[in-house]
Amino acid sequence: IDGGGLADASLTDSYFSTSFIGVNGFGSPAETKYPMMQRMTNSSSSPSLLNDSAKQYAGHDPLTSPNSSLFNDFAALSVSQRRKTPNPSASEFIPKGGSTSRLSNVSQSSMSAFSQALFSHPSMGSPATAGLAPGMSLSAGSSPLHSPKITPHTSPAPRRRSHTPNPANYMVPTSASASVANAVSQPPSTGQVIQKETVGGTTYFYTDTTPAPLTGMVFPNYHIYHPAAPHVAYMQPKANAPSFFMADELRQELINRHLITMAQIDQADIPAVPAEVDSYHSLFPLEPLPPPNRIQKTSNFGYITSCYKAVNSKDDLPYCLRRIHGFRLVNTKCMVLVDMWKKIQHSNIVTLREVFTTKAFGEHSLVFAYDFHAGGETMMSRHFNDPSADAYFTKRKWGQHDGPLPRQHAGLLPESLIWAYIVQLSSALRTIHTAGLACRVMDPTKILVTGKTRLRVNCVGIFDVLTFDNSQNNPLALMAQFQQADLISLGKVVLALACNSLSGIQRENLQKAMELVTINYSSDLKNLILYLLTDQNRLRSVNDIMPMIGARFYTQLDAAQMRNDVIEEDLAKEVQNGRLFRLLAKLGTINERPEFQKDPTWSETGDRYLLKLFRDHLFHQVTEAGTPWIDLSHIISCLNKLDAGVPEKISLISRDEKSVLVVTYSDLKRCFENTFQELIAAANGQL
Repeated sequence: IDGGGLADASLTDSYFSTSFIGVNGFGSPAETKYPMMQRMTNSSSSPSLLNDSAKQYAGHDPLTSPNSSLFNDFAALSVSQRRKTPNPSASEFIPKGGSTSRLSNVSQSSMSAFSQALFSHPSMGSPATAGLAPGMSLSAGSSPLHSPKITPHTSPAPRRRSHTPNPANYMVPTSASASVANAVSQPPSTGQVIQKETVGGTTYFYTDTTPAPLTGMVFPNYHIYHPAAPHVAYMQPKANAPSFFMADELRQELINRHLITMAQIDQADIPAVPAEVDSYHSLFPLEPLPPPNRIQKTSNFGYITSCYKAVNSKDDLPYCLRRIHGFRLVNTKCMVLVDMWKKIQHSNIVTLREVFTTKAFGEHSLVFAYDFHAGGETMMSRHFNDPSADAYFTKRKWGQHDGPLPRQHAGLLPESLIWAYIVQLSSALRTIHTAGLACRVMDPTKILVTGKTRLRVNCVGIFDVLTFDNSQNNPLALMAQFQQADLISLGKVVLALACNSLSGIQRENLQKAMELVTINYSSDLKNLILYLLTDQNRLRSVNDIMPMIGARFYTQLDAAQMRNDVIEEDLAKEVQNGRLFRLLAKLGTINERPEFQKDPTWSETGDRYLLKLFRDHLFHQVTEAGTPWIDLSHIISCLNKLDAGVPEKISLISRDEKSVLVVTYSDLKRCFENTFQELIAAANGQL
């Protein structure tokens, strides 16, 4: 929220809710009712109509908004100076005939981008400027929107900007507005009116394009929970899914991620973990720490490694730190490759942020800082953690018969899941290889799985630093060989997933594994594995497997978009819940306050008494039998009506049932706002 004209204390929940309506499609609150203003003078020093101290709420300036930088840039073009005298017959001075609708105006301004220039100035040939009077200048010198000077506080722009957009204004045809006393009227066929107002000796002209409400269209004047969209409702797997809150599965997943992100350790119990490493603090081990006297090194990198979650003190964001024990960096030429890795941003790659050396662990260590994805687990722990899955490939004793052949959904992964993994891993490899790098960590222990099927390649760039050869003049000389090795590693990962066992990728079990793939999966999957694992006489590319994926790519795209629809529907519920929570938080600061300004009866008198009875109306109603009446829809409906201040009347009964007060929600809102502002003033020391 920008501008000094709107203090935080004066922002009500109804104001926030109107901005939510703008996001949901009824228009942006930043759109002004008067998009076009010009002055009838030749001076180039006209005051600006937009004062910094009088700006209204604006989330962003659209391209056609006067506040847009593109608008100001095009306003700097002196169009009218090309002619010595204005040409009344020019296209920008010819008013558009007929009463065109709002939707048609939008379509004309948006579709013109396909037939005209890419960036078109909104004041050139657009319906908003159709009614400019002959002789009106379009030069930058006479535009108040581009003037660097200060706007007087009596300027008409801040006083007329719409604070609360009306949904009906964006869905009804445009009609002529009623002109004021000093209005310059247009012919009736134009459907628009040019208004004129003189402020401080400066004459402003603006086009009033405010549409009149259409008869028969009724919008609710308070916020309600809309039902789920049909395309989302019919894809819901559970018929009893909650209607006011997000799905339990999604909420539990988010809670688990938050829990892991906020986890900390007791420094006294684990003294081996330092309190601070470089600019990172609050280290939390994500893997079991290796013993201090461990000699065996990891099979992946050739060094002992450990992984921590830490918070960067520079931006207060969590990161994943991968520590290489006992490594001393003697040459910084490898940082060229690190900088190349930092530039890679991909949805299936864990981004590398920085690499640094430290002695905070008591020895020389090299630390790689990556983005932290809470709740992620390796593909090894997700799919290859069952020892019984290797039974098909293990040798049996004499006289022992083979068990049943594994099948899909009965010991083997479904083929659709394998193709989903292939699409993501090949997409990550394609981005890495296009950047001139090689993954070199295509291994189940270095592939993270978050959620159900989301994959991310982890620990990228580590091999490039650990195995950097100082004698090589070109650090990218061996990347072509490493890229070929990435394709072989991808084939091994796919074969292991198809067999649901790491034993299937061993050389002695390769023929048996391919027979298992041939029996249970399609020929496309078999051909893809054979192509990746077979040596070719030419250099292969990850793009070569795209024809084998084929239309399965569209299946994954459709699944991702359906998942996005479900999450957006859950987000829409939480938008309203956040607004109602702020309302209840304010109401809770008022009700049952023991004392205020040394007055113990403050919460029981005046406007506060009405709010107390309203609280009873919300939460403390009973049935005819005297049992509590619990209805969440009643609570939500009443809070929404209070937030909007509708004129609907409500009966508030005292607890002794001796008095009945009939008030409107607008009265309750006035009492609510005044009382809360009184508390805010006292908290700020203004009383």
